[in-house]
Amino acid sequence: MQPIATKAPVANPRRPTAARTSATTMVTLRRMRRSYGSAIVGRRAGAWRRSAATGLATLAGLAICAPAAHAAHGSAKQPKPAAPGAAITFVAVGDTMLGDSPELPAEPGSYLDRVKGRLRGDVVFGNLEGTLTDVATSSKCGGASGGSCYAFRTPPSYARHLAAAGFTVMNDANNHSYDFGQAGLDQTIAALHEAGVAQTGLPGEITVMRAGGEKVAFVGFAPYSLTASLLDLPAARKLIRRAARRARIVVVAIHAGAEGLGAQHVTGAEEHYLGEDRGNPRKFARMAVRAGADLVLGSGPHVLRGMEIYRHRLIAYSLGNFSGFHNFATTGALGASAVLHVSLDPHGALRSGRIASVRLVDAGRPVPDPSGEGADLIRRLSRADLGRGAVRIGGQGRILGTIEAAPGRG
Repeated sequence: MQPIATKAPVANPRRPTAARTSATTMVTLRRMRRSYGSAIVGRRAGAWRRSAATGLATLAGLAICAPAAHAAHGSAKQPKPAAPGAAITFVAVGDTMLGDSPELPAEPGSYLDRVKGRLRGDVVFGNLEGTLTDVATSSKCGGASGGSCYAFRTPPSYARHLAAAGFTVMNDANNHSYDFGQAGLDQTIAALHEAGVAQTGLPGEITVMRAGGEKVAFVGFAPYSLTASLLDLPAARKLIRRAARRARIVVVAIHAGAEGLGAQHVTGAEEHYLGEDRGNPRKFARMAVRAGADLVLGSGPHVLRGMEIYRHRLIAYSLGNFSGFHNFATTGALGASAVLHVSLDPHGALRSGRIASVRLVDAGRPVPDPSGEGADLIRRLSRADLGRGAVRIGGQGRILGTIEAAPGRG
């Protein structure tokens, strides 16, 4: 499959050209990876990699010439050469819950069955808009009036329903991860891990996993002190750059922007909701790409927003509500949703994409939407808000490139 059309390519200084090594050296590298594991993270692991790479280069007589900009990021490892045509597939959705105890679906194990076929890829990502805990008391809302403050929880066992539906990683960087305090968050993380689902979003957290034969790092941000902060751009930039040194592909999740029907547009300015600073989603997302993010996935506004391609990286500003059981309002645009399918090349550039429209019905159950409302809404919002870098969406929700690169444009 050919890469989608964008304007003239530019080099990504973070990605060095892979050194050509002898067959003997590559065998040695593979043996060392098997011995020490692929999920080593932290400064000591980074130091080991740099030391091992230096030693192997000396023994094999390699001449590795990484660009200066890459060397400035402090990485001495060389990416494994990719097979021609190799790609990593990502599936992403927005705010996801399966109820709010004690109001739960009668058959939670089959609640996502109608969209289960669309949750298939090397990575399947969602924003967990709540907790998986049996902690029953929450101090979150205090004296807040009903309808303006919500604390969401489902039983820890519901993690296995998310896993069975296809999810492989969930974002905890949002305004609900701490609904039931530290105990609730700890139980949520433990439940996800026990079900085989990774998570990200805590302060300083970088989650590294293997997908499609490559290392992929996930970092989640929200405008709260108990998550990786969306409001501290210098610290966020450093964290993303650290992630870029640990993995070949970096995915950044942002829980950003105002909420509700009046918050469908990407304004390019700081956004607020109920007195909270919810960040400047466009400023943050573009900073993330410049720092090394290959894919930016937004949630939080509870409505779909536009998408753009910036430096050959896709930014989805909000994927809306994906699943709930009396968790979210679902009338009109609040119930229009989508499943984003993205294919990235081994260097992280966007190769292809598709938006599968979904509609939330009844209490918030997601079902396929043959009308294509979600894709059409994203198309219109992208054109209205994001200029020449806005995604161009064709039939069946296919991402064809940018408006700037449309046939007939200079």
